[in-house]
Amino acid sequence: MSDAAKTSFAPESILKKRKAREELRAKALASRAEEKKAAKTRRAGMLKRAEAYVKEYTAAEKELVAARRAARASGDFFVDPEAKLAFVVRIRGINGVSPKTRKILQLLRLRQINNGAFVRLNKATLQMLTLVAPYIAWGYPNMKSIRELVYKRGFAKLNKQRVAITDNSIVEAALGEHGIVCVEDLIHEIFTVGPKFKEANNFLWPFKLSNAVGGMERKLSHFIEGGQAGNRETKINALIQRML
Repeated sequence: MSDAAKTSFAPESILKKRKAREELRAKALASRAEEKKAAKTRRAGMLKRAEAYVKEYTAAEKELVAARRAARASGDFFVDPEAKLAFVVRIRGINGVSPKTRKILQLLRLRQINNGAFVRLNKATLQMLTLVAPYIAWGYPNMKSIRELVYKRGFAKLNKQRVAITDNSIVEAALGEHGIVCVEDLIHEIFTVGPKFKEANNFLWPFKLSNAVGGMERKLSHFIEGGQAGNRETKINALIQRML
């Protein structure tokens, strides 16, 4: 019997099921094609945003260099803009310390040795950093350090769980409503201390860093005294590289 004959004698219920399956398959294929197209558009948009960020950073750096040269040429002093962002690393344990110190370290999200976190600098946070200075090392991270921290050691905090940032969709799902849809947006918001810095920073789980290569001597002394504790300004970037 030919296939045409078989089809013509098939029960109506089977024909309806066959037609329904074909319609579902067509819809699934169309939906998949739309998703691929949308993903391609999103990737193109992310790439353009990343390129725009690079241009923005380059232009800002050129402005600083030009201002320094102009000041030097005129015999004046140039004062760099006040830092808005700090990266803080806990370097000591807290056995036997006061409850206030313990509480501040918890507020800074530094519950374990070698934990690190970004902090927006203002009067309140500067006071907190001063009070716990013997237990932390901190300073002003550059773009390279921020990027490497996020890409190499960055984990998301989703439903109080530590989740690896394996895809931009994880960032978009958590921060898309704030206009942060990819890792580059996240890095830009942190680096510039943008209007959604709090949401971006809370999205990141505190960084779990390794022991510093070469060790850390004289942890009880301040950095300016040859130790490790306290504010080391831009030299925090060298410490970050040793702990990645």
